[in-house]
Amino acid sequence: MRPHDNPYTPNAGARPPALVGRDDQLESFEILLDRLSRGHTEQSMLITGLRGVGKTVLLTSFEECARERDWVTVEAEITKTTDFSARMAQLARRALFQLGPRSRWKDRAIRAAAVLKSFQITVASDGTLSAGLDVEAAEGLADSGELDEDLTDLLVALGEAAREHGNGVVFLIDEVQFLTTPELEALIAALHKTVQRQLPITLVGAGLPQLPRLAGEAKSYAERLFKFPGIGRLSDADAAQALTDPAERLGVAYDEQAVEAIVSYTEGYPYFLQEYGNVLWNVAEASPITARDVDSARGAVEAKLDGSFFRVRAERTTELELRYMRAMAELGSGPHQAKDVAALLDRTSEQMGPTRSRLIDKGLLYTPGHGLAAFTVPQFGRFMRRTYQL
Repeated sequence: MRPHDNPYTPNAGARPPALVGRDDQLESFEILLDRLSRGHTEQSMLITGLRGVGKTVLLTSFEECARERDWVTVEAEITKTTDFSARMAQLARRALFQLGPRSRWKDRAIRAAAVLKSFQITVASDGTLSAGLDVEAAEGLADSGELDEDLTDLLVALGEAAREHGNGVVFLIDEVQFLTTPELEALIAALHKTVQRQLPITLVGAGLPQLPRLAGEAKSYAERLFKFPGIGRLSDADAAQALTDPAERLGVAYDEQAVEAIVSYTEGYPYFLQEYGNVLWNVAEASPITARDVDSARGAVEAKLDGSFFRVRAERTTELELRYMRAMAELGSGPHQAKDVAALLDRTSEQMGPTRSRLIDKGLLYTPGHGLAAFTVPQFGRFMRRTYQL
């Protein structure tokens, strides 16, 4: 088993060789496109889940599915430093030019270009974003300076252009939870208007588990505008398939005990399965891979996870934030009450409130319920317990 032939993909957003356990989400996306293509309305999708469960992989699969149906796709990843207005202008511009070259634009596409130019001038008055659009800015559209109104004008114009060209547009946006409340409000409001107009334009996003709450707080009707499919660990059968199928294609087998041991250790989390398979492939001497091989590789797997997937997140914290997470880990698998974590640190929940808030802001914790917090990274508590003293 040469390292050159290693079939596993423990990389951020990399599609695994066997994409299993996500058929429901893929089918929902196909239904979404088909209904919009027929002039019907359908809820957009916001995929939620912990780190490493395959949200970005799903977005990539959605993009491939849309392109096979000749839909226009544009994608973006949100960060805390993203200029959201400018990014949406860039995405809309890319989508417009994918509808066809300017020489073939119909009336609605030309109008969308004018609205886009107006939007671009509004969000960047120096003209840096509007270069290359050889049209006059539309007066009275996308120029109010109010993001919700202007983004609505832009997406409606783009959706009308797509419909006139017999096409559709899918925005694929990752890390949606990093949008500010006004940005999320504007995006939801704009999509709401496209639904009312029955336009072939939709958003499929991905984010951490707090996303449904954030969307609901931004707009009360968000729960009717979106589906919020959550993805997580794979079933034992799907996890076994994700592990064994890539090896079997290359003539390498696992014995039953080896598969059971890996599925148990990884708890069926897709990224961990890819990491374990990757290490095993490079250290096992022969096929079939045995439970003894799995045991001997565990230290290397943990070292690799600790050195990258886990530690890179822990090192973004202050000493007090690190102690807070270590106290959470001491309490076992979450979620945990803020008062219980604070008690382990001989503090009150009020005293530790700012620390907890910073960890949520950094994307290391999320709040599944009032007063509760949990890690956004699977098995992070296990890492904290073996790495840091309380």
